[in-house]
Amino acid sequence: MKAFALALVAGTATTLATPAGATDLDVKATTHAIDAVLDRDYPQLDSLYKDIHAHPELGFHETRTAALLAAKMRKLGFSVTEKVGGTGIVALYRNGPGPTVLVRTEMDALPMEEKTGLPYASRQQQLIDGKPGFVAHSCGHDAHMAWWVGTAEALLAMKDQWSGTLMFIGQPSEETVGGAKAMLDDGLFTRFPKPDYGFAAHVGPAPIGSVVIKDGVVTSASDALQIIFKGRGGHGSMPSATIDPIVIGAHFVSDVQSVISREKDAGAFGVITVGSFQAGTVGNIIPNEAELKLSLRSFTPEVRQLLLDGVTRTANADAAMARARPPEIRHLEGTSAVRNDHDLSTRADALLGQAMGKGVTFISASAPGGAPSEDYSQFIDAGVPSVFFAIGGYDPAMIADYKARGIPLPVNHSPLFAPVPEPTIRTGVKVLALSVLMVTAKPRP
Repeated sequence: MKAFALALVAGTATTLATPAGATDLDVKATTHAIDAVLDRDYPQLDSLYKDIHAHPELGFHETRTAALLAAKMRKLGFSVTEKVGGTGIVALYRNGPGPTVLVRTEMDALPMEEKTGLPYASRQQQLIDGKPGFVAHSCGHDAHMAWWVGTAEALLAMKDQWSGTLMFIGQPSEETVGGAKAMLDDGLFTRFPKPDYGFAAHVGPAPIGSVVIKDGVVTSASDALQIIFKGRGGHGSMPSATIDPIVIGAHFVSDVQSVISREKDAGAFGVITVGSFQAGTVGNIIPNEAELKLSLRSFTPEVRQLLLDGVTRTANADAAMARARPPEIRHLEGTSAVRNDHDLSTRADALLGQAMGKGVTFISASAPGGAPSEDYSQFIDAGVPSVFFAIGGYDPAMIADYKARGIPLPVNHSPLFAPVPEPTIRTGVKVLALSVLMVTAKPRP
């Protein structure tokens, strides 16, 4: 995925009994303690949020952002290692025996112009494909970084209540679904402790204070492909002397959809999108090549492989039909579906339901996940049982106004996407801090 815009869909809120031994927390007292830390520290978190928002950086170029977060964590007493997987950071805090718990934030922004009109709106530019272009935190990663720091502050203020090791990860380049893999390839779980549990969260266009816990599949698998059809160029008036790659590509765009309509089970989620078709320069020249870029989405490994095989087979068949050479097919990037751990999800629902009330919605594993993708799945696939939460960031009055006027809400990746900072960040801190305490709390006397 290039983004996460998980629809905080209306689900059936489920009240679950807390499993035996789920937590030794006094939930009411702990929630009040987190609120007290937020009351004390929020002005600093607000400044951090607005600073990051105004100074976004693209994936694998988050040097200023990473340095800023690293300094914050060192000041709190974490042991910090920078430049893991490029620009990633790993911050460790050991507080006695117990589990190692991963808390992850993304650091990268998007290559787009912000149009929110906020006083701290980004006007930053970076080189994009060799040309200056605007950069903006239109996915919400700035809020994630603020609540990540706030979660660390809350946990350290309450360190007499828990035991274990905190592993706070600042991940580069989520938008390319390449940053998590880069950190793992750089020895994330060999140079540092392998976590026993993991937690992350994403802001979306739903009411502030709302939290969705989706059991099972949360986001889709994503694969980005490039296909170059090889033709034989020539004059547009003499097509018989050529092999036209544009015609081959045009056939492919249509033919490949039969993989979805005729090979994939109708009840299974799967999408093949051809989002880019580049070929030729002028109307009277048949070019040598046509380049297509595709995005594939799926929920299960079986459908994912079906789509990949179907794209390859169709591309080769269309080229063969035109007596062209086999096309060049490249897998540019990809990640599997994020899948929440069942036990952790149900425990988190019970705990957060007690702490935060009716704003918490639990969606069963039988319900479909969200179509966008997220490379947090790389940590899960590496063996870290996790919960990936969805958190609302919009004022309910704004949502009602848009609905009354029949206007779609600005979603993640919109140039108008602008969560309300304070309640969004406060909710993120509560969700993540309580989740960590759920698995690290010391037994109560």
